[in-house]
Amino acid sequence: MSPVMRQSQTAVLERNTTLTGEFATEPYEAAWAGEARWFVQVLERSASDAALTLTAQVSPDGLTWCDHDDAARSTEGRELTTWTVREFGQWLRLRGEVTPAGAQVKVRIYLAVKG
Repeated sequence: MSPVMRQSQTAVLERNTTLTGEFATEPYEAAWAGEARWFVQVLERSASDAALTLTAQVSPDGLTWCDHDDAARSTEGRELTTWTVREFGQWLRLRGEVTPAGAQVKVRIYLAVKG
């Protein structure tokens, strides 16, 4: 019996985007996938104390959202951070916040899914 080739896809949800305050990425439908991995790359910070906190969110319909079981992630002091999400159902997105008030962070956000 030969091995089955798994499907995979990578979506670029934010490309060279400057974030400030609270935000959410566009939703991404991945019902066919069994696992997902977020990659968040910080390209620039407006100040050395600019921090980015991220929480993966899930949705049954792409309209109503709740936080996934995982804890919030912080990119403070890192250029690239990544984590996996499993058992997410239908839709995924990231909710986040840049602090302190007025700070800006320029990012790339990728979502890699595999079925």
